Amino acid sequence: MPSYAVTHEKAKSFYPIYERKAELQHQTHYCPGCGHGVVHKLIARAIDELGIQDRTILISPVGCSVFAYYYFDVGNIQVAHGRAPAVATAVKRSCPESIVLDYQGDGDLAAIGCAEIVHAANRGEPITVIFVNNAIYGMTGGQMAPTTPLGVKSTTSPFGRNQWNEGFPMHVSELLASLEAPVYVERVALGNNKQVMNTGRALRRAIENQVRGIGFSLVEVLSPCPTIWKLDPLDAQRRVLEEMPKTFPLGVFRDRTKDAPMRPAPAAAPALEEIAGILGLADGGTEVPRGVNPALQSTDARLKIAGFGGQGVLLLGEVLAEAGLTAGLEVSWLPSYGPEMRSGTSNCHVRLSTKPIDSPLVSVPNVLLALNEPSLRKFIGTVQPGGWVIYNGTAMPDDCARADVRTIALPFTRLGDELGAAKAANIVMLGALLEATGMLSEEQVTAALHKLVKSPRWIEIDLAAMARGREEARKEIHHEN
Repeated sequence: MPSYAVTHEKAKSFYPIYERKAELQHQTHYCPGCGHGVVHKLIARAIDELGIQDRTILISPVGCSVFAYYYFDVGNIQVAHGRAPAVATAVKRSCPESIVLDYQGDGDLAAIGCAEIVHAANRGEPITVIFVNNAIYGMTGGQMAPTTPLGVKSTTSPFGRNQWNEGFPMHVSELLASLEAPVYVERVALGNNKQVMNTGRALRRAIENQVRGIGFSLVEVLSPCPTIWKLDPLDAQRRVLEEMPKTFPLGVFRDRTKDAPMRPAPAAAPALEEIAGILGLADGGTEVPRGVNPALQSTDARLKIAGFGGQGVLLLGEVLAEAGLTAGLEVSWLPSYGPEMRSGTSNCHVRLSTKPIDSPLVSVPNVLLALNEPSLRKFIGTVQPGGWVIYNGTAMPDDCARADVRTIALPFTRLGDELGAAKAANIVMLGALLEATGMLSEEQVTAALHKLVKSPRWIEIDLAAMARGREEARKEIHHEN
C-alpha cells in the first residue's frame, strides 16, 4: 500500500461543519470568486500556525462577512455596523491575554466606522485589523463605497464617481500610517497566487505582532467582488491584479515591528472599596442614608416615566435611580427622547431591584408616571395588573380606566405652579409616588436631589414640591379607602 503525506487540509480553526443552513454544511455563503473565503482561509492558517486558537476572539461586522462566526471556531462577537474597533478595544482591554481580530469591509470600516478605526489606530490599541477592500457595498446591492475609484459606476454613482461631486476614494492605509501610534500597516491583494501568498504572510505578521504585544496592526486586502462588479471570477481577479493597484498602490506603509516597544500592562483595577471615591460618590464623610428598606427585600420596581420634553421626565428618572443607589438597590436608567427635546415626546425607563437587572428596557411597567394625556394613552395598556398609574390630570379619562391597576390622578402642574414653579410638577409627582408605594425613603430621595440639583433655590422648591405631592396623595388614598 502506498503511503500518503497530508500537505494541505482544512484549518483546525474552522468548525468541522457550518451550521448556518441545514443543507450544504460544508460551504460558506460567499459568492463564487469572492475574496472573503480566501482571507478567511489565510487567517485560520495563521491562527493554527501560531497556536492561538483558544485565545483568539474574532470581531465580525455588518456586511458580507456578517456570518463569520459560523465558520471560525474561536471566540466570536458580532457587532453593529462600523463599531468593530470600539468593541475590539473593549475586549482587548478587558481580556489583555486574548488575541483580538477586527475583521471589516470597506463599507463598514471606511464609512460609518471611519472615526472608530482612526481613533483606535491613534490610540495604538494592540489589536489586529483585517480590512477587506473591494471598493463597493457588496451586501446591500452595489452602492458607492468610500473606496470606490474615480469613474466607477455604482447604484449611487450611475455616471461614475466624480471627484467634484462624490470626492476622491479614501486611502485608509495611507491615512492610518500618517498617525504616530500604528506599528504595522500594509496593503496587499488577491489578484493572483503570488499575491495571495503575500497576503498570507502579511496577515500572519499582523497577528504575530499582537502575540508579541507590540501594538496596532492593519492589513488592507484588495479583494474581488464578482457578483456586484458583474464580472466572472477570473475577470474580477484580473481587475484586482491590474486595475485596483492604480488607485490603491500595494506595499508596506508603516513597519515599526523591529523597534516597537511592548505596550505596558494595564494598571491594576482599583479595590472595590476605592471605587466610590474615584467616582466622586463619597462626600467627605457626610452620612448618606444607606441600606435596603426592610419593606423592599424583594423589590422589582419597573417604572415608565413619560411626558413632553421640558417636563422633567429624565430628571425624575435620574432622581429615582440615584436614590435607588443610595438605598443599596440594583439600578438602571434608560432615557428615550425625540430630536425636538423641548415639547417633543420624552420618556425613560427606570428599574430598581434587590436582584441583578437583566435589561434596562421596561416594556411591562408596574409603575407608570404619565405627565400628559398622550403618554397615558400610549402606555397604560402595558402596565402590569396590580401596578400603579400616577397621572398628571384632574381625573383619569373614562376610556383609560382600568379596574386591575391602582391609580392616582392629580393636577401636578397646577400644584407645582402654586409653589411658584410649574416645572416642579415632576417632583410633586415624585412625592405622590413615594407616598403611594413607599419604594424609597424621603431621606434617600432628598440625598439624590442634593446630588443632582445644584441650585439652592431649586432645592428649596423641590423639597416643598415633594412634601406637597405626599400630602395630596395621602388625601387621595385616604379618600379612596
